[in-house]
Amino acid sequence: MAAKAAGGGRWEVVKKGRRPGAGGNGRSGGGDRRALGEANGVWKYDLTPPIQTTSTLYERGFERILKRQNKEQVPPPAVEPKKPGNKKQTKKVAAVTNQNQKQGRFRSLEEALKALDIAALQKELDKSQSVFSGNPSVWLKDLASYLNYKLQAPLTEPTLSQHTHDYPYSLVSRELRGIIRGLLAKAAGSLELFFDHCLFTMLQELDKTPGESLHGYRICIQAVLQDKPKIATMNLGKFLELLRSHQSRPAKCLTIMWALGQAGFTNLTEGLKVWLGIMLPVLGIKSLSPFAIAYLDRLLLMHPNLTKGFGMIGPKDFFPLLDFAYMPNNSLTPSLQEQLCQLYPRLKVLAFGAKPESTLHTYFPSFLSRATPSCPPEMKKELLSSLTECLTVDPLSASVWRQLYPKHLSQSSLLLEHLLRSWEQIPKKTQKSLRETIQSFKLTNQELLRKGSCSNQDAAACDMACKGLLQQARGYRLHWTQLLLLVLIFLIGFLCHDFRSHSSFQASLSGRLLRSSGFLPAGQQLCAGVYSYSLRGYSWLEETLPAWGSHLLAVVRPGLQLAWAHTSATVSVLSAHCASHLAWFGDSLTSLFQRIQLPATLVQLLQSLRELLVLLYQNVLLPWWHILLEALARAQEHCHEACRGEVTWDCVKTQLSEAACGVWLRLQDITMAFLDWALATISQH
Repeated sequence: MAAKAAGGGRWEVVKKGRRPGAGGNGRSGGGDRRALGEANGVWKYDLTPPIQTTSTLYERGFERILKRQNKEQVPPPAVEPKKPGNKKQTKKVAAVTNQNQKQGRFRSLEEALKALDIAALQKELDKSQSVFSGNPSVWLKDLASYLNYKLQAPLTEPTLSQHTHDYPYSLVSRELRGIIRGLLAKAAGSLELFFDHCLFTMLQELDKTPGESLHGYRICIQAVLQDKPKIATMNLGKFLELLRSHQSRPAKCLTIMWALGQAGFTNLTEGLKVWLGIMLPVLGIKSLSPFAIAYLDRLLLMHPNLTKGFGMIGPKDFFPLLDFAYMPNNSLTPSLQEQLCQLYPRLKVLAFGAKPESTLHTYFPSFLSRATPSCPPEMKKELLSSLTECLTVDPLSASVWRQLYPKHLSQSSLLLEHLLRSWEQIPKKTQKSLRETIQSFKLTNQELLRKGSCSNQDAAACDMACKGLLQQARGYRLHWTQLLLLVLIFLIGFLCHDFRSHSSFQASLSGRLLRSSGFLPAGQQLCAGVYSYSLRGYSWLEETLPAWGSHLLAVVRPGLQLAWAHTSATVSVLSAHCASHLAWFGDSLTSLFQRIQLPATLVQLLQSLRELLVLLYQNVLLPWWHILLEALARAQEHCHEACRGEVTWDCVKTQLSEAACGVWLRLQDITMAFLDWALATISQH
């Protein structure tokens, strides 16, 4: 860069042999410092206090390079007259400068990063740290200036929506990332000022035509917020005012939103702070709404675990989102509104938080006030389901509803009708609490109807819905199993009455109906087939079972006898060898108990347990054992008597058949007695 002329403000090419700065009164150093101060000067925005900047080593190097490119231009002395030939020379020098700048622009950012000399960057940073050892902010500014100057690639739109969320930082090599992170760690106390410097410098570059590409500053912003995302949310009010001051410049607004939004990709909480504090207030602006909703979509997609964002969205932020999502004819386009509707369930989860049972009553008034009869259908459906959820989850919602009821009759009538339609889906516990609330509403309705206020129609609708709810709450509905049992009992009773009144099945009404319809012949044929196949199976079992049983017994008996012999021998040996040891163990245990002084309570407990076991053995086990032995003896005697001393398979089969017939007859008697009782009960009612 060249310095300005003190008087005329024109540029002049120094002729050969003329020393630079001859006409500047010997103050060329002051001109350099003044030009550097203008390059790093205070911000032009009145929203924040000016950031004090310091001349950086790298910017001074820029001045020397540009001076050489401009062929040793110096400001002309104030006393010399202006020459008309200077205009052509100035245009020529400006053209050369622009040509040199254009030659430094790469075709893509990837190509620029590959061409970046890491060693040269490290050398410049080391020089900056040695010269400005006590000013870390200068190191950071040198880093940003160097990167932005070297990474001149084609300009992109401010939000980088065609790239990934971490672009352009994702293209940075591991070595360059290490240098950037190392410098950020050394200058940790100046990161907030550095973030402001990068952001405001980007905004200044957007004022220039054509301005430089901002990839270097974007990389620095992403590097800072990746490790320190809270820097972006320390003073959101300042950035919101900055955003509103540039509302007529969408490119600047989107740049601010992009820079602050980088904090959310590392931390969901900080991202929600940025979205609620910066993007939600400008959601209705046509040029900014698409990026705001796209950022929210990407933020929630990157953080599927919503528990980390609980407590960030309250009723004050949630209900504007509800209105934007469901109210028609708002400032959002239909596509953006549909996209916001898809995000609404996750926003609802974030708003209700980790303990909805203690927070939903705070949302109930706003839900109820919006549920008007003229509400759009989709919004009405969402509001009624949310109100039902509030009443089901948070017990305090019912008391809040009782307080709001007299002034919200039209909304309450819609909610009562919805509860009447979905009463079966409401949990039993909630039904009991709602019953008390509805009873209080019924008394309020009667008072309003007696007074004859202007809301008689709404009060009448509420009263009708309350009556229906109370009737449904008190009514008893049979379960389908109980209903099926009643139908079965009625059918059996009807058949029994029909058979008794006509003295036979053939003459009964049921028999004639089955015969005329063709079911009786088919049933008889089916029963005959089942009976014949049963006889065949029984005869086959009767023929094959004894043979197979005898064969199996002949095969298994030797092995069983051998196993029994070995088991008996083993038990006898063990008993012979262990008897002495068991006796010694018993004596030792007895002497041990005698030596040890056990607590009186423990001794009493052991004695009680011993008495209980003895009582159980004497009064339960022994009697049942004797009863079982007697039953077996009686069964054996009965078999011997029935079989006349010789117990055979045919005899056992006959006895089992007789026993089965006896059991069947008893079951029939019990069934008939039950049917008589059921018919008598039905006839009484």
